[in-house]
Amino acid sequence: MNVSDATHGASGGFRDRPWREAADRIRETVGADAASPEIALILGSGLGFLADGFENAKTVSYADIPHFPVSTVEGHAGELVFGRVGGRKAAVMKGRFHLYEGYAPDRIALPIRTLRELGVRTLVVTNAAGGICPDFRPGDLMLIRDHINFMFRSPLVGPNDPALGPRFPDMSEAYSRRLRDVARRVAEEIGLEVREGVYAGVLGPSYETPAEIRMLRTIGADAVGMSTVPEVIAARHAGLEVLGISCITNMAAGMLDRPLSHEEVMETAERVKERFAQWLLWLIPQLPA
Repeated sequence: MNVSDATHGASGGFRDRPWREAADRIRETVGADAASPEIALILGSGLGFLADGFENAKTVSYADIPHFPVSTVEGHAGELVFGRVGGRKAAVMKGRFHLYEGYAPDRIALPIRTLRELGVRTLVVTNAAGGICPDFRPGDLMLIRDHINFMFRSPLVGPNDPALGPRFPDMSEAYSRRLRDVARRVAEEIGLEVREGVYAGVLGPSYETPAEIRMLRTIGADAVGMSTVPEVIAARHAGLEVLGISCITNMAAGMLDRPLSHEEVMETAERVKERFAQWLLWLIPQLPA
């Protein structure tokens, strides 16, 4: 069910709040204690392996959660995993949803709102992205400093529910500076070099043309992908603090003299998975409460 379908009340609120029903089902499935995470992670293409490091893991399929979309893209398992990392209670979305799959922006926001209902206050989003900055190479990990919404869609269009957040949320620090500082410090501790830059979110599903990449580079983008932006808008609207990390799985169109493929994305994610997992598993326990 789309949140925008027959759920808006005359006062601008919502008669039904499907994220509450989704949260109730999750608690019934994995237990109230497991389903009370403080940190959530959304894992992009080929990155679902990070959930393997969770202790006392409990899993629920998206298909078993009311109102949840279903992942249709290779590399997205379609499961929500709850567990502990270094004593911290966390949840992991193994797979996400995209506008190019045909989902409305507010439908993509529903899992974020469900996680907030369960108690999440810190969100870590990861994605596979094409490198635009000429200094980047496939396999680099980039902290997202800011984003450009070239999807031209927002999950906040329509009546606002004040129980979730304000009508006009501030996005001047969409990606938390203090969380980036912690992430950089942890990377230094384990000897991992990380990049930092601006992520451009585009609709997809086709890869960009070389001319589009030149445009994105001109306006300040360092990497490009087809996800993340709607989730972060919904998270900031709901008051969550956000850390974003891109895995540069390929160079964008025109940066190298070869065609792009999803197979290359998956191969690069496989190649970097051990150091990416080590970074996140060290980082999660050190994120501020």
